[in-house]
Amino acid sequence: MDLKTLRALKPAEFEGAADGYRALADMAQSAKDQIESGVITGMRKAGLKGEALDAALGEIRELAKNFQYTQVECGVISTALNGFAFDLAAAKQKLDAALSDAEARKFSVNDDGTVTYPAGPDKVDGKIPEGGSARSSGIDHPVSYGIARQAAYIDPNPYAGPAYDIAVQITRALAEATAADGKWAPKLRALKADDDLTVSARDWTDTTADTGGVREAAGTYLATIEGAPKDASPARNAEWWRGLTDEERNALISMNPAGIGALDGLPSDVRDEANRTVLAQKQGEYRLSLSQIPPAPENKYTWINGGRLPVKVRTDEYQDWYKKYGKDHERLTKALKGMDRIDERFGDTGTQGLPQAYLLGFSPEGDGRAIVANGNPDTADHTAVYVPGTGASLEKAGGDISRMTTMWEAANTAAKGQSVATITWIGYDAPDHPVKDAPFSHYANDAAPALNRFLDGIDSSRTAEGPGHTTVIGHSYGSTVIGSAARQGDLNADDVVVAGSPGMQVGKAEELDVPKGRVWNQEAPGDIVPDIGGFSHGGVQIIGNHVASGIVPSDGLFGANQMTTDTRDHSDYWKAGTRSLQNQAEVVVGNYGNVKLED
Repeated sequence: MDLKTLRALKPAEFEGAADGYRALADMAQSAKDQIESGVITGMRKAGLKGEALDAALGEIRELAKNFQYTQVECGVISTALNGFAFDLAAAKQKLDAALSDAEARKFSVNDDGTVTYPAGPDKVDGKIPEGGSARSSGIDHPVSYGIARQAAYIDPNPYAGPAYDIAVQITRALAEATAADGKWAPKLRALKADDDLTVSARDWTDTTADTGGVREAAGTYLATIEGAPKDASPARNAEWWRGLTDEERNALISMNPAGIGALDGLPSDVRDEANRTVLAQKQGEYRLSLSQIPPAPENKYTWINGGRLPVKVRTDEYQDWYKKYGKDHERLTKALKGMDRIDERFGDTGTQGLPQAYLLGFSPEGDGRAIVANGNPDTADHTAVYVPGTGASLEKAGGDISRMTTMWEAANTAAKGQSVATITWIGYDAPDHPVKDAPFSHYANDAAPALNRFLDGIDSSRTAEGPGHTTVIGHSYGSTVIGSAARQGDLNADDVVVAGSPGMQVGKAEELDVPKGRVWNQEAPGDIVPDIGGFSHGGVQIIGNHVASGIVPSDGLFGANQMTTDTRDHSDYWKAGTRSLQNQAEVVVGNYGNVKLED
């Protein structure tokens, strides 16, 4: 970077380019949303069917993903250009200040950065000191710099010292601009997509690398943006977000999508945008990693003589493969199963009038997290938050997402024109095994604060006028989580519905933070969980001199409304067309008079 280039530089031009890329990202997002909520929905409403429709929908979904990729990359480029402009502007401001100082003193600044000063104003030792040129020297070492500056200031010409200082300022401004150019040039060159029309798994992993590179280079720029308040309430998160400019919000989403997507209290469309980016990047990363694992041997099993009968065992070849790759293969495969199911839900928008899906939380780490909404809870009149029980994980998210899809369909019909959102909340580490894990309460106790924050976040991000109506639905161990949330904090809900509950850690419905009469229970014939769960999670009541323990919502002592249940066993409470589902739907939309109770 030379003086002529930096002097002519206009950082605002890079900021303008950043605005252009941000506008392009917004257009790509709008195009993606229009495809999902407009084009696909319209094709389904038109009554088209068959293989041709399926093929067309597949191509259109790929187009939507391409727009999403464009959105993400343009967002990263926009932030990179703003960061580059910020760094150059800092150097340019230093140069401009030095040039203004030189002009005010009537010094001349030469193309090589030297500063020419005139003859002195007064005689020294009988003569006028000659003019000269100052060149910065020794500035990379404190001692050398001090000596050079001292020499300039003991020069008989009083202009020599200030001229030297100006030359140093110019040199430092040029060095700063050169460093910024050197830092950003490879980062910006890396922001280039393949020259094909297919967005591959590797393309998505490249967006992760691009983001990391830009985030590192833009550290000074990003430090000027107020970060999210640490461990703040959802209400405080919402207030912080409202106080940011559009440029600041865009930079935070582009540079830290996982962090923004996880913040309770932020608008649902913001969390959805951020989490969809993380989902796509993790899908790309996991698919690429899975493709690099050699396929398992075809001869997985063999037979050996084990006494009177042959015994089927794994082959040595397979055992060797499993030791090297088996656990990684299982981890990647399970996580991708859940990710693909979330993707399918995005593609199901418009089916049976199903609204747009919002990804309000996502992580593949451990058992995984997935919070998926049918409809926007920020604007819905009625919102249901479903907490699944034992075995809930990213891998198995499909079944829980389907339950809330079915719930939305039933509740939407019962709502008679009011808007409904239903949410699958896999936001905690659920017990893995019904015998080895589910009897323990620590899973629920650890999950309770997260559930309370999420419910508070729904309240804080609401944009519709007036309060919404929120129902929390707990299945099996999920009801224990709800009970623990009420016991540990303030459950921000209007109704509680539980099905197949093993107990809620409280002894009566009045302890669940909802209005009296707003706790609803279902126990299906053949569901043994309520009968045995009370030993681990049942509540306690003191009645006179007697202590009643192991109380579950199915017990009369608990005081819940016992809803009619026409399904059987532990997993069919959300079966379409049943009274079990309809009763829950009526509660979700506040039609309490339509709920059928047991005699």
